[in-house]
This record gives sequence, structure tokens and C-alpha cells, in this order.
Amino acid sequence: MAEVKKSAPGGGATAQRAGSGGWTRFVTARPRLTLLVALVLTALAVLAGGGVADRMGSGGWEDPAAESTYATEALARQFPGSQPNLILLVDAGAAGADAPAVAAQARKLAERLDAEPGVDGVGSYWSTGSPALRSEDGRKAVIAARIAGEEKDAAAVLDRIAPEYRGTHGPVEVSLGGGLAVRHEMQTVIQEDLLRAELIALPLTLVLLVMVFGSAVAALLPLGVGIVAILGTNAVLRGITEFTDVSVFAQNLTTALGLGLAIDYALFVVRRYREELATGADTYTAVRTTLRTAGRTVLFSALTVAVSLAAMLVFPQYFLRSFAYAGIAVVLLAATAALTLLPAALVLLGDRVNALDLRRLLRRGRASGRKADGGEGAGGEGAGWGRATALVMRRAPVFAVLTTAGLVLLGLPFLGVRFGTADDRQLPATASSRVVQDQLRDGFPGDPGGGITVLAEGAATPAQYADYRERIAGLDGVARADGPVTAGGGRAYFTVVPDGEAVGPDAQRTVTELRAEPAPFDTSVTGQAAVLVDSKDALAERLPWAAAIIVLVTLLLVFLLTGSVLIPVQAVVLNALSLTAMFGAVVWVFQDGHLAGFLGFTPTGDIETTLPVLMFCVAFGLSMDYGVFLLSRVKEEYDRTGEHEHSVRFGLRHTGGLITAAAVILAVVMVAIGTSRVTNTKMLGLGVALAVLMDAMVVRSLLVPAVMKLTGRLTWWAPGPLRRFHDRFGISESDAYNPGPTPDVEEVSETRREMTSLRP
Repeated sequence: MAEVKKSAPGGGATAQRAGSGGWTRFVTARPRLTLLVALVLTALAVLAGGGVADRMGSGGWEDPAAESTYATEALARQFPGSQPNLILLVDAGAAGADAPAVAAQARKLAERLDAEPGVDGVGSYWSTGSPALRSEDGRKAVIAARIAGEEKDAAAVLDRIAPEYRGTHGPVEVSLGGGLAVRHEMQTVIQEDLLRAELIALPLTLVLLVMVFGSAVAALLPLGVGIVAILGTNAVLRGITEFTDVSVFAQNLTTALGLGLAIDYALFVVRRYREELATGADTYTAVRTTLRTAGRTVLFSALTVAVSLAAMLVFPQYFLRSFAYAGIAVVLLAATAALTLLPAALVLLGDRVNALDLRRLLRRGRASGRKADGGEGAGGEGAGWGRATALVMRRAPVFAVLTTAGLVLLGLPFLGVRFGTADDRQLPATASSRVVQDQLRDGFPGDPGGGITVLAEGAATPAQYADYRERIAGLDGVARADGPVTAGGGRAYFTVVPDGEAVGPDAQRTVTELRAEPAPFDTSVTGQAAVLVDSKDALAERLPWAAAIIVLVTLLLVFLLTGSVLIPVQAVVLNALSLTAMFGAVVWVFQDGHLAGFLGFTPTGDIETTLPVLMFCVAFGLSMDYGVFLLSRVKEEYDRTGEHEHSVRFGLRHTGGLITAAAVILAVVMVAIGTSRVTNTKMLGLGVALAVLMDAMVVRSLLVPAVMKLTGRLTWWAPGPLRRFHDRFGISESDAYNPGPTPDVEEVSETRREMTSLRP
């Protein structure tokens, strides 16, 4: 098969030399000035990003162009009482809700609430007499209202009035609930949990980095890059909130990726720099070589991760789009910091990057000649990875089949996934708004959140309204249909109470039937079940586009890196396969409720619709991150030696430990995020942590070398036109100035000896 080599001067390699040479001169010429400018910009980012969480929303799961969204907004304008987002749960105790003193106090509270600026549509059990607004034991009843305005404005009104209504008022005790109170408390809990996650992740990350590098100085460098990326992203998100809605959940991704990817990139850069120092290169030469090799790979990896996250921009829900905003910003800032601040710091540190070696006590008695990077030579730390890879490649069919079967088996629970909507049960059971919603759900007749509302627009007679109500009441799965409530001008609405679960399959089918039911006026259907139906439709419509963007751009970028037709296809398939355990675990744990007590969440029997899409984009991007690190080193060695099996073993020997360390550190950060008391955040953190570990320890270590062994030299094949395209435009980690030493005959021979020694 044809081998892919770099073109002669004048082609793509020349362009790379020019670009990388100019960049290295720019970064290393004035390192102190570079760091000073970075410090000033970081300080400005702290000021610009201050209070960003207060400007974020906690919703964003709805499609803004959907029928249910239109109906919800129209009802909120025309019939505020039909869309209450604030509930005052009035507990009268043993006296009962119908006691005269209780009724008088409740009416006084309702009148006072109705006079509050920004509050509309106040209604109560005491004004309507509706049995649905009184608990079955008669001790509690409800005052309902709607706080108008955008999410942030409504939250400000709630902050103002909540202290005046929550607590004891004469003979009653008042608690606050409703959708607005739930979202507002969720935002507060997420901010508190994020601070705790950072306090957990930062010291643990530093300890792990010291274990990886040995040197405390080297360990602090990745942490510094991560902090710069996080602070910079907060400033970017603060700016974005001036133009569009951003979900508060995105801050969790900012912390996780800011630390995780910055550490990945810094690990890769610092490791390569130390390798160059170990070969006898001076500081400037080592930095220049590092930027031309590992630096290119970091930039390339950042692009692949950013593309995976950018795919979420095709979805209309601002919940998903927010993660794209945060993810793209933090990835690019992490890469920029790793390729500017880090080289500048390395120039100033020189050999002192290895200072303060905290592992010295643990290394007593070891051979003093071990190289600084721990991965060179037959006795280096990478030798274990070399032997393991040789074993895997010797038994490639067995490892390929067993690993693939195991991953598929772990993913089988996802076949039973059921999609739903996020509600108050995302919060811990002790959250005040959650307590109110639990009492409404368990103690009141029917499900207070389960109603489906039909907005009717257009002139109609009372007889036509009555006929329509009778027809929709007779649909399968409908327990009761009430209405119409009219407002003049040809506007009215009906309330439909479905049988069974509020957002279950029957309720969703009822939404479809209501929309298909003919009427002498225009109808629009909303409610939790309708929002879920529309959200699923929007995701299904846009998902192929998102998948196509991820797959096509990944294929192109990996081809530019490797010059192979087969490797990009392998990368996409194996990356997707590495996510099966994550999706299977999400259903088995969070949907079916296994380990719910241990992890501290309330299972609802379904998964929020947007979460699998988010988790796929994040985890796929991180898998590509590790894939690029491995493939770039394999390709570099293959270009140097032309030995396929040796190159695979070399790549894993020199990156296996690095990828595993990076995966463990990122998993620690994600698990810290997963300690959140909000279920969706817990699911995101723990699920992505599992995916990262499976990718690094199973797919990269076992499946990739097994598959590359089976495909042999065909792995590097490309047709003539594509090969020439890669020669001109391709990207390689190979050193453009110094093609490196001649093929390492001893190491190639060692690979052959180890492969031979494993034969029966």
C-alpha cells in the first residue's frame, strides 16, 4: 500500500514551517510581556464575568417556534390565570381550609398578592371554590398567580415578594412553589453546587498532577491554564447574555471542560517539552519543537472538540445552545492559553520546570539514569504500555471481538429509554419549592401539573364551544374536559385532564389527537405533555443535521491529520462505541432508579429529552481529544519509520500513560460536578466521567490497537487524489524544521522481539 509522506518544501510542509515558525517567535520573543498581558486580560475577565450566573436562566428546554410555546405565551397574555407560575400553599392545620378565620386570612393574602406590581391572574380556592385547589384531607389549599415578564424579570419580582408571603400569617402557614419558584431555587442550588465542585476538584486535580509530573512547578502550569480558561469563558458568557438567553447549567460545563481540557493540553505540551529537554535540547529549541509538534496537535484537537460542541447550535432549545456557547469558548481559550501562556512560562522556567520534585522520596533506590519524561528507553515507564500493546496486537481478533461485545452489552439498557421533561424532582427532596410540589402532587386531587390546555382563537357560538368540549372529552385517555373560559374577541381556552401520568405516552397521544380534532376555530395545544411532544419533534428534526456536522467534520479533520481514508472512519465508529456504557448507565441508574438512594436523587422513570444529545456531543468531543493525541504520535512515528505495528506500539507507549492520566483527572472533575444535588447535573457529570474512563482505558488501550493490527498497512491507504490533497494541506505532528533522527532501529527491533516473545 502507498505510504503517506510529507511533501517536499514548497507544499503543505512549507506553509506549516512558516506559520509555526512565526508563532513560536511571537510567543517566545517576550515571554514576560506575554504573561503580563495575560494577567491583565484575566483580571479584566474576572471583572467582566462577575455575576454572570445571576443573568442566566434555568429553563430552555422548549422549542421557541413550537405550537406549545405560542399557546403558552398567548395564554399568559390573554388569560394570566390559566398559566400560574407561582403557588402559595396555605396550610391551615387542624382547623381546615374552610374555617372562617382561615378563609378571611387567605382572601387577605390573595388581595395583597393581586396588588403587587408584576403579578397577574391571582386566583384561589377561596375565590373559586374549586375542589382541585384544596387538599384531599382539607387542611391545605392553594392561591395561584402568574408573575409576568421575562425569566430574569420574573425572578426579580419573586425575590422581592417571597419574604413577605413565606412563613406564618395568623392561623396559616404559607409555603411557595410553582414553576417559577422551582426554577429560581434550582438556579441557586446549581451555583452553590458549582462552588463546592470547584473546591473539591481543584485540590484533587493538583494532587493528581503532582503524581503525574512529580514536579510541583510542572503540576501548577496546567492548573493555571485551566483557571484562565474558566475565567475567560465566564466573561464571554456574560457578554452573550446581553443578546440571548443562556442556561445556568452551562456553567458546570465551563468548569469541567475548562479544567479538563486545559489539563489535557498542558499535559501534552509539558510532557513533550520535558522529552525534548531530556534529549539535550536547550530551552528555546525545546519550546520551538514542542510548539511545532505537540502544539499543532493541541490546536487540531481543540478544533475537533469545538466542532462536536458547535453541533448543538442547530437545535432551537437555548438549553442546548448554551452548552455550545460555553463549550466553544472554553475549548478555544484553553487551547490559546496552552499555546501562548504555557510556552512563555516554559521559556522563563527552562530546566526549573522539573523543580520541587515531590516524588523524590518514592524514587529512592531507582536507577538514576531514568529520563525526565519517564517514557524513553526499554526500561522507561512507557515500556509497560509497549508490552501491553504488543499482547493486544498479538491477540487482536480476540480483543476486538470481546471488547466490542462488552461495550455493546453495556449499552443495551438504552434500548428501553423513555423521554420526559425536567420538573421539580430534579431538586433535592428537602428543597422548599420541591416540598410544595410534592404536597400538590400527592395530596391534591388529580395532578396539578398534568393539565393540557387548548387555546381557541376565532369567532364561535356557545353551541360550537359546547360541541367541541363534548368531542374532546370523549377522546380516549381524557378524564375530563373543562371550559370554555372566554375573554371576548373570539378568544377562549379549554382545560383537558388526561388519564394516568401527566407526560406519559397516553398524555402525549392525547396531545396528538387534540391537534388533529377538527374545530370551527383555530386551536393551539400546550401543557407539559405538549411541550414534550414538540421538544422531541424538534430534536428529531435537527438531530440528523447535528450528527452530519459532527461526522463529516471529524472525518475531514482526522484525514488532514493522518492522510488515511480508513482511520477517520475507525475514529468515528470507535468513538461512538466508547459512549455505549455511558448511555446504558444513564438509563439503568437515572431512569430505572438503581443506586438512587446511594447517589441521592429521585428517579422519575424517564430521561430529560435534551440530556442524551448534550452528553453525546460532550463525550464524543472528549473522545476525539484523546484519539487525536494517540493518532498524531502514531502517525509521526509511521512517517519516520514506515513500520505499522511498531508505530502503533510506539504511539501507545508514549501517550498511553498520558491519556490515562488526563482521563482520570478529567473524570475527577466530572465526578465533582456529579456531586450536584440537581439530577440533570449529576447525570451529566457522572455519565461523562464514565465515558471518558471507558474511552481511555478500554477503547484507546484495547480496541484501537486491535483494530489497527487487523487492518494492517491498509490503515494508511488513500487514493491518489486524496493523498496529494493531504500532502498539500495535511497537518502532522512531525517536526517541520527537524525531521528527527533516523529510524530508531533498536526500538523497532525491540517491538519485533516483544511481539515474537508473546507467540505460543
